[in-house]
Amino acid sequence: MSDFFTDNADLQYRLEHADLARVMALREDDYAQAGESTYAPGDYEDARDSFRRVLNIAGEIAGDFVDPRAEDVDRAGSVLEDGEVCYAPGLAESLERLRQADLMGITLPRRYGGLNFPITVSMMVIEMVSRADPSLMNVFGLQDIADTVNKFADEQLKQEYLPRFASGAVTGSMALTEPEAGSDLQNIQLKATEQPDGTWLLNGVKRFITNGCGRVSLVLARSEEGTTDARGLSLFVYERDEHMTIRRLEDKLGIHGSPTCELQFTDAPARLVGERRRGLTTYVMSLMNGARLAIAAQAQGIAEAAYRAAEKYAGERVQFGRPIRELTAVAAMLADMRVAVEASRALLYHTCLIVDLKDGLDHRLARLSQSRDEQPSAARSGPSSASAAADDATATATAAVELKELRAELKKVTRLAALFTPLCKALATEMANEVAYDSIQVHGGSGYMRDFAVERHARDARITNIYEGTTQLQVVAAIGGVLGGTLGAHLDGLDAADYAQTPELLASVREMRARLDEAIAYVRDAGDERFRDFHARRLVDMAIDVVCGYLLTADAQNDARKLLVARHFLDTAAGRVAGASEHIRSSRPADLDDLATLARL
Repeated sequence: MSDFFTDNADLQYRLEHADLARVMALREDDYAQAGESTYAPGDYEDARDSFRRVLNIAGEIAGDFVDPRAEDVDRAGSVLEDGEVCYAPGLAESLERLRQADLMGITLPRRYGGLNFPITVSMMVIEMVSRADPSLMNVFGLQDIADTVNKFADEQLKQEYLPRFASGAVTGSMALTEPEAGSDLQNIQLKATEQPDGTWLLNGVKRFITNGCGRVSLVLARSEEGTTDARGLSLFVYERDEHMTIRRLEDKLGIHGSPTCELQFTDAPARLVGERRRGLTTYVMSLMNGARLAIAAQAQGIAEAAYRAAEKYAGERVQFGRPIRELTAVAAMLADMRVAVEASRALLYHTCLIVDLKDGLDHRLARLSQSRDEQPSAARSGPSSASAAADDATATATAAVELKELRAELKKVTRLAALFTPLCKALATEMANEVAYDSIQVHGGSGYMRDFAVERHARDARITNIYEGTTQLQVVAAIGGVLGGTLGAHLDGLDAADYAQTPELLASVREMRARLDEAIAYVRDAGDERFRDFHARRLVDMAIDVVCGYLLTADAQNDARKLLVARHFLDTAAGRVAGASEHIRSSRPADLDDLATLARL
């Protein structure tokens, strides 16, 4: 039997070293929920035991059940028949196995049938599923739209939909993109019209909708007549009926098992999520950040599969009288691939911890606000004695201080999540493409043939740095945090950790950071928007290298294998950062005047 959790030492390392103690205390209301549900953990160790048991189950399903079906799923693809999408048989079987294992809504609160697990554990499941079959992840991973319903919808919608998501009774989709509104979502034209009874009717077309055949969709639509920008957009939950037609399935390069649909809505009844006008600016931004993290985990899984295929083939393929893994050129490629995979995984789960803390703080603040609102009116009107009055005043003051501190912390962590999510998505997806490409190279001519899975890995990886926001858009999303000080403050925190075992590695990371700081200062001082945009990708790539340098150096403190990884990473990253810094500091805003001319030559 194959188990994609127990066979992955680095993934297990990430779980063991993920400091989720405070996150779980926040999510579990300091474990008060243990008295409300037999499935709730009684303490942090109990929670960690649950994480490992679930990851073992997911790893066994991914390795033993999903992976053997992936090739047939890729060849069969999805089919549109009489207006309905039929999944490839292997994908449908794998999805049912995940349902049976109760893995469909693991981050949802237990009162809706979920496990109340953190994002960190959820992304580990997604990584393993994606290593087996990334097209299955596109159906399974879209259950995460339920988190958006949980965060922003009213209780009636939550009660109606969340238990069905948690049980796997329904699958979902994000119906955002339109023919004329790809990355530019503020240009959405699909129209939502409010009816006298408070419901809405949707009319228009959506395109490139992953799993658009899902039973429940979150639809971004223009609710405000006469508007042309993001402020006119709202988010709606729509359950499939005869008013939505699947017009076609896209014929794609990869991810064949995942249906990508074009949808026609004609007076389709829908219900508003949250408040009007906040569809894009609040709800979809939250939805997209969750989706970007999931795509990073998907890319991580593909890269793991591609690396393992290359390593296995290099050990079996004999040329010049020895396995090709013993040839220096091939050994160097394999080492670069392995280190790239582990560096990206370090950033992925570092980002997950940031997002988990943000969600935990959100939850705690919501509970405190709810408790304050539910305080009995007699208690609010005044106690019956001076002593009680003093106690009440002290409690009120303490609660006010806690609320203020939590809000300040949440504001800081929210900025961090907004920075690290695009950094993580950019690194993981670009890395997956490079590792898949190199895996074909290690296989030589055989890698170009469909006899080996690596050509599928390369095709599947290619979409990851495109959908849910291209790498270029991730750079746009991250550059403000890189230039504005959010990154610097976080690096200060990373720098303050204990690196006593590897002072030479810390010195290398600090040198890289110094070069990054110089480049940031140079771009800031130029005061030219075009100049900033031109060098944004270089600055973001440098920032990623510096962050990964700190993370891997921390890993290396008491782990011999991680010490090798960190050294190899820093040997190459130092050169990249130095070169990018020199490029930036030797250029001038005036040089950009030649760009348009060069493009037309």
